[in-house]
Amino acid sequence: MGNVDTKLSFRQAVVELTSKAEPIDAGDESFWEQFWSENVTNVQDVFTLVPATEIRGLREEAPSNLATLCYKAVEKLVKVVDSSCRTQREQQTALNCARLLTRILPYIFEDPEWKGFFWSSLPSQGNDEDESTPLAQSLLNAVCDLLFCPDFTVVGGRKNGPDKAEELSAIDSCEYIWEAGVGFAHSPAKNPMFESNRTELLKLLLTCFSETMYQPPTDISHNPNKWIAHLTSSENRHALPMFTSLINTLASYDPVGLGVPYNHLIFNDWLEPLVEACLQILIVTLDHDTSSSTSAEGEDTSIPDNLFINYLSRIHRDEDFHFILTGITRLLNNPLIQTYLPNSTKKVHFHQELLVFFWKICDYNKKFLYFVLKSSDVLEVLVPILYHLNDSRADQSRVGLMHIGVFILLLLSGERNFGVRLNKPYTATIPMDIPVFTGTHADLLIIVFHKIITTGHQRLQPLFDCLLTILVNVSPYLKTLSMVASTKLLHLLEAFSTPWFLFSSPSNHHLVFFLLEIFNNIIQYQFDGNSNLVYTIIRKRQVFHSLANLPVDYSTISKSLNKRAKKLSTGVSHENVSEIPMEGSKPALPAEPGTLKATLADTPNIAQMTERESAHPNFQHFEQVTLTNGMATVSINAPDMSQEGNCDVVPGQKNEQPPSETKEIRPKSPSNSLAGSTYSKRSVATKNSLRVTEVPEGSNGQWVPTGEWVHSWKSKLPLQTIMRLLQVLVPQVEKICIDKGLTDESEILKFLQHGTLVGLLPVPHPILIRKYQANSGTTTWFRTYMWGVIYLRNVDPPVWYDTDVKLFEIQRV
Repeated sequence: MGNVDTKLSFRQAVVELTSKAEPIDAGDESFWEQFWSENVTNVQDVFTLVPATEIRGLREEAPSNLATLCYKAVEKLVKVVDSSCRTQREQQTALNCARLLTRILPYIFEDPEWKGFFWSSLPSQGNDEDESTPLAQSLLNAVCDLLFCPDFTVVGGRKNGPDKAEELSAIDSCEYIWEAGVGFAHSPAKNPMFESNRTELLKLLLTCFSETMYQPPTDISHNPNKWIAHLTSSENRHALPMFTSLINTLASYDPVGLGVPYNHLIFNDWLEPLVEACLQILIVTLDHDTSSSTSAEGEDTSIPDNLFINYLSRIHRDEDFHFILTGITRLLNNPLIQTYLPNSTKKVHFHQELLVFFWKICDYNKKFLYFVLKSSDVLEVLVPILYHLNDSRADQSRVGLMHIGVFILLLLSGERNFGVRLNKPYTATIPMDIPVFTGTHADLLIIVFHKIITTGHQRLQPLFDCLLTILVNVSPYLKTLSMVASTKLLHLLEAFSTPWFLFSSPSNHHLVFFLLEIFNNIIQYQFDGNSNLVYTIIRKRQVFHSLANLPVDYSTISKSLNKRAKKLSTGVSHENVSEIPMEGSKPALPAEPGTLKATLADTPNIAQMTERESAHPNFQHFEQVTLTNGMATVSINAPDMSQEGNCDVVPGQKNEQPPSETKEIRPKSPSNSLAGSTYSKRSVATKNSLRVTEVPEGSNGQWVPTGEWVHSWKSKLPLQTIMRLLQVLVPQVEKICIDKGLTDESEILKFLQHGTLVGLLPVPHPILIRKYQANSGTTTWFRTYMWGVIYLRNVDPPVWYDTDVKLFEIQRV
């Protein structure tokens, strides 16, 4: 009953604050103390007792009272730090101040008129030094001090008792790093209460950083987030121990522990919310790269370097890399663990944030990327990514997860070692909704990509270029493709080379160029061992002959387009390969109606995400693609078309490579009224890479294919190698079949395994790798995606729910 009374008194204080239009005296300590006294003991109570409508009403009707509440809460936190937060009462006060600010801050950020409020100075008591300290800095400094407060958030030192405690402002926080790992060998004793307190303070920091959510994407590059800038600068004396604590807490977390079945249902895991908060703070702070930012006019242009990025980029010891990679792969693979007892092991659900963190660390620390690729450990990242890609392909609410998985694979595929590692045999340990096969991780990659292309929802079509670019990058290193994977590749070519599909868009032919490049790479560099693919090419030789004889006359083109009603791809290819799905697998399902999703910014086209590079060290490097395009929000016009398409192939090359700038890869938002027109215009603009003639438009502005247009790219199809292979091998295979009366394909495969085309094929073309290239477009996409994930994952308490965010839109599927 007493608990109800204390909540009631807290509620009465809120009502009194929100109902008074006249300012309440800041010196009325007895009134303000009600908000952080021991009346409430958890964050859920604060969110319930301080409704959103009343916070907004206070902001509009009595702004001075809201300002005073924020001032007094920050002032109280500063006073608690000054007294070293030694007593139970002070600790409860600090937590209640943090909870109240977590509740209020989003409603201050959503109003542009309050934008500079926290960067104004605290009212001082005649002390000039305090006058210059913005409210935000006082708040951040106090929270960082509290994160390393003995007997509150960290285990105390040798001194015992409140009188013998160290001064909080004087302690060396490097001695109080939360967990052993990078740069710290001592593992402190676990304390659930300390972990819970850290989590609440980190939630407040995350709420401070969320000011980014209330700015359109176009503003962020010009107005860096000051909260993050201060926390990651040298002005934060705890920057190093804080970064180390965050990364070590994340990488050392083992959700399964000793593996006792159902232990997660019996015992409360205080560590998981802390790990999740650490991970979200890490990705948000690492996103704030100020190295190329420019401040808005009239503001101080000196933006401090981000120390978190600096520390991350300087990690170099193999044991540290091993510790981080093991932690990431353990957590990525955790939701995929299979046990005999259903639901007997704890599953964590922050794989999206983990993938963002993995992307960031590979982006900022190339030594880590090379370490990942040095061994087969990279496959421990690949398999969970492919699992999520396959599982999410029908769910429109997870289109962002699809994109980040593909982006990471694009980054990895730019390195030779990734292609080599794919040759390791794959043993199925996770039930996936794909055909049963015996083969390597390369087969798994191809089969999953085929599933995405043929059975994914329509909004994934802009990803096709990226998926095929990944396969092109790894194809020269694939030693042995299974019959299932070989058939899938040919099925893709069969689908993409149908005349109606080629003629229905000005850039669809690029997909055929990619597939032909894959076949050419394998034939020229990995012919031995790939008899399954060679046999499939021979069986499906009519596809290549049809491509070579593609009609260029207008009447045939028109007839082809009239067949457009027929769907491009069917879920199951009509091949003689068993399509039995793995045992225990579940089909990929669309999102439940009403599922919330955050819209995403546009992604750049593949040309702006990659640069061409020869895989041969002595081969002259291709000219780097010039980055011309930032990324706009869903409601902003497409970039200037005249700046695109500047990645021409190298002149004089024997086999001209397919264009890398094909359709843009972006999750089209239903809210984007320009989606259709932007898409086609940008596709047309990429024609320059093939030096084709002007793409014609009809009288109504709709694109119309012509014979000249078809001829302009048909003449550049790299079919020479495949046609030569067919010319040599088809007569030989037919002769064997007739002479020996063969009807069994195993005998033909045996013949192809021992065959050779040495000296019969054209001179091998140089291997071209399309490496991921950092650009402002993907940076903005990641920022939008990351904050969308954080918004939707923080539901207890719902920190940002129903606030007016501007970085993205929240929609229902």
